[in-house]
Amino acid sequence: MRIVNTVLELRDAVRAWRLAGQSVALVPTMGNLHAGHLTLVNEAKKKADRVVVSIFVNPTQFGVGEDFETYPRTEREDQEKLDASGADLLFQPAVSEVYAPDAKTVVSVAGLSEQYCGASRSGHFDGVATVVCKLFNMVQPDVALFGLKDFQQLTVIRTMVRDLNIPVEIIGVETVREESGLAMSSRNGYLTAEEKTVAAKLYQSLCVARDAVLAGQQSYEEIEHRALLFLQESGFQPDYFSVCRMSDLKKAGTDDMELVLLTAARLGKTRLIDNICFSR
Repeated sequence: MRIVNTVLELRDAVRAWRLAGQSVALVPTMGNLHAGHLTLVNEAKKKADRVVVSIFVNPTQFGVGEDFETYPRTEREDQEKLDASGADLLFQPAVSEVYAPDAKTVVSVAGLSEQYCGASRSGHFDGVATVVCKLFNMVQPDVALFGLKDFQQLTVIRTMVRDLNIPVEIIGVETVREESGLAMSSRNGYLTAEEKTVAAKLYQSLCVARDAVLAGQQSYEEIEHRALLFLQESGFQPDYFSVCRMSDLKKAGTDDMELVLLTAARLGKTRLIDNICFSR
């Protein structure tokens, strides 16, 4: 696996692959890789001849008081995992390589970015959309793979790609879970052993709500209320729990058939998100 730190080196490598008639997949990450990330790499290898993985802890998607400085950075371990997984190239740029010191352009997906996680993390999705757009411009991949765990993020990126006519196919990959059902996340490392046991109840709340919808319970507000109460009683500080249309994340009506349940909650110092997609 080749490791590059500059856009020039990255483009040189991709150009050589293109001249050889090879397709390119991109897996954007912030590092501290776990089995979920490696699943993205494995899926990328099925979709393209060459796989680029980026590791970049993006400062513009962290708000004031969030964990940018303390976000886990495990470069050596990540490189070993990616090499073993068969990635072709690791792009690991410095902040100065990605953002000019006087950068003025921000990509914002209106309507999707201000709700749910965006309501409590002002500017977060503008930072996500901007850096992903930049990575697409740098790599110019044929396909890019993202985990379904960050479903709102995935929807923002899909909408950006559609609206800006970016020629890349976006592929969502199923969430990888621990045996308890807890969705794998780099921030799970912040949890104590006791908190990790409790954290699995976040997924449990989603499963119970899904089953209630499928059983024909008509009041989505009541389903959401019961889920929030369950999370509070379990020791979480819930941010939201919403029954949404899968296509645009608007509140679901009883006529909607393709649904996603979205939730976020804080447990101790750790903010967790999860979701379940299903059809009625």
